[in-house]
Amino acid sequence: MIRCHLARLMGEHKMRISDVMRETSLSRTTITLLYKETALKVDLDALDKLCDLFNCSLSDILERMPNNGKSRTFNPKFHQK
Repeated sequence: MIRCHLARLMGEHKMRISDVMRETSLSRTTITLLYKETALKVDLDALDKLCDLFNCSLSDILERMPNNGKSRTFNPKFHQK
């Protein structure tokens, strides 16, 4: 599972969604999905803008967490060259 720490970063910097929108030119939808951790995919440019805004690394925004026993199995036939 991937966790997004945008809400924590925004809280630490006392920023609202509208502030992040203004500073990054990202859409309200993009920021809200990341803030609520409901995004299914994220644009790399959006992540880059957030890293610039908060002067942080990507690992400060996104973190991979264990799936609590719900691991995906690796299927080599899908990864053949």
